Amino acid sequence: MSTVLVSLAEYLNTAYSPDREYVDGVVVERHVGERPHSLIQRNLVVYLQTHYPDLQVWPEQRVRTVAGRRSRVPDVCITLQDPGTDVFETPPFVAIEILSRRDEMSELLEKLEEYSTFGVPHIWVVDPRRQKVFRYGHGRLEQLEGNELASSGPAIRLPLDAVFRGL
Repeated sequence: MSTVLVSLAEYLNTAYSPDREYVDGVVVERHVGERPHSLIQRNLVVYLQTHYPDLQVWPEQRVRTVAGRRSRVPDVCITLQDPGTDVFETPPFVAIEILSRRDEMSELLEKLEEYSTFGVPHIWVVDPRRQKVFRYGHGRLEQLEGNELASSGPAIRLPLDAVFRGL
């Protein structure tokens, strides 16, 4: 099987359903569409928009993480203001990835490192199957101890019971 390389312009001008990521000329499938994934994504967006109306909450927003080479689609991201572009070119304040059954650890870690290198200050990973949440930083993925995710500057507090509601 050969891989067809696609230009960034072609990727950005093509609608994929579900949306896909762009990695070094290759259009990469995202593993979405399962009930737990969708439920958590909805829970995150509704909770954050309800409790933090001054923040911008974006489900499945394209973010150009490496100029000209890579565009990722976090399951949910948060910005402090509207970037005003169709594809974000500045790091979001928070990037959230929700695991699916078919996600591979090496691909996930590559994406998280990319977010970190791009300058995303808060990177969170939600595991619906195990109902656990992780933070990524300094090259490490650490399981959250406690019952809420939190950030500073601005402060966001996200109770885990709100994340996993309905599972």
